Amino acid sequence: QVQLVESGGGLVQAGGSLRLSCATSGRTFSGYAKGWFRQAPGKERDFVAAVSWDGYRISYADSVKGRFTISRDNAKDTVHLQMNSLKPEDTAVYYCAASIAIATITGGRPDYWGQGTQVTVSS
Repeated sequence: QVQLVESGGGLVQAGGSLRLSCATSGRTFSGYAKGWFRQAPGKERDFVAAVSWDGYRISYADSVKGRFTISRDNAKDTVHLQMNSLKPEDTAVYYCAASIAIATITGGRPDYWGQGTQVTVSS
């Protein structure tokens, strides 16, 4: 069974930091673009960040630019999301995603999804 497994979520105060990780099982995604989405209660799932398979192309949602950093380690087949200066409005379930093309991630239509990890930012 192909899986993307997120970890690193939790509760943090506003202004704090968290680092999310996404590991894979069942197959390798080292040649795939990877990204992160988030979904707050009662809202749609929104794009957060994406990185191409080789790490050279990176894209961020305007709401997280300058605060979040996406990175990947192809040797370990993992992708990370470093989140700094967190705000209460960052509270959401964060989902890892993978696709052959980065455009399908930035377009909101990745091929694979993880199960999600909760991030809660208190004020």
